[in-house]
Amino acid sequence: MPTLLIIHHTPSPFMQAMFESVVSGATDPEIEGVEVVRRAALAVSATDVLEADGYLLGSPANLGYMSGALKHAFDVIYYPCLDSTRARPFGLYLHGNEGTEGAEKGVTAITTGLGWVKSAEYVTVSGKPSKDDLQACWELGATVAAQLMS
Repeated sequence: MPTLLIIHHTPSPFMQAMFESVVSGATDPEIEGVEVVRRAALAVSATDVLEADGYLLGSPANLGYMSGALKHAFDVIYYPCLDSTRARPFGLYLHGNEGTEGAEKGVTAITTGLGWVKSAEYVTVSGKPSKDDLQACWELGATVAAQLMS
């Protein structure tokens, strides 16, 4: 059974709402045969990443960059996963109060180095997530999960 790994740093109510929407989309009953695994960015291991077939990444944009927790996750998994996870799909959701461009650029640089394939448009939110923002998070989760269906 294909596995979708959600690697997230969820330190705020806004990030929690976005995370819950992503999970809801990824676990929609119409998506069959995909196991969804959730790991906090500070707890994810290279084994978790190697065992997954696709990824959803969630982070606040802190001071214009991805969270230290997500950066730590990449530091832990980068070299052990470098050759074995190429061409796997991923999606990204970000929350920032003062722009997400630096976080987007950083994640894009690292995932490009890993050879991961952006399989959906990034979801970026500033301020309180609106109903449309949460729907976009749901669609992100559903899109990446559906791509893994056998």
